[in-house]
Amino acid sequence: MAQFIDPATLNRRLDERTAVLIDIRDPDEYAREHIRGARLVPLAAWDRHDLDAEAGKAVVFTCRGGNRTTANAARLFARAFPEAYLLKGGIEAWKAAGLPVHRDPTAPLELQRQVQIAVGTMILLGFVLAWLVSPWFLALAAFAGAGLVFAGITGFCGMARLLAALPWNRPRLAG
Repeated sequence: MAQFIDPATLNRRLDERTAVLIDIRDPDEYAREHIRGARLVPLAAWDRHDLDAEAGKAVVFTCRGGNRTTANAARLFARAFPEAYLLKGGIEAWKAAGLPVHRDPTAPLELQRQVQIAVGTMILLGFVLAWLVSPWFLALAAFAGAGLVFAGITGFCGMARLLAALPWNRPRLAG
């Protein structure tokens, strides 16, 4: 069973350096906003990360709202940390408690949100054009819906791949 820690307690433990915070979100989400000092260990690459440096400290896992950490608690805790917690409510609860986060407004929106915006726009545009111009434009909405179904079944999202290749989503070169 997962153990939870509240934002205020975590903040105190981070200040005391008795806890380490691990953010399991994807790099694009982390780049846009994260709790200062959080270590990025994306869930997709969880098994490939060395976490020995955290020995002797409580390990706290976070995501945006707490749903991903809760859903993956068994996998996260399987590393047998002596003391491990989930941040109750994730980064959203941290912010609601008035605690600071690092924001980079120049970072692109998370890829999932970009897909939602693109597909939603395609569906809306298909319906508006079908109403104003020709019912054949309903094919655009059907195509977008079929793409979502395909992505959900297979785990492959062509729209996400296309958006990831666009210039604003490419990693910035340092210096």
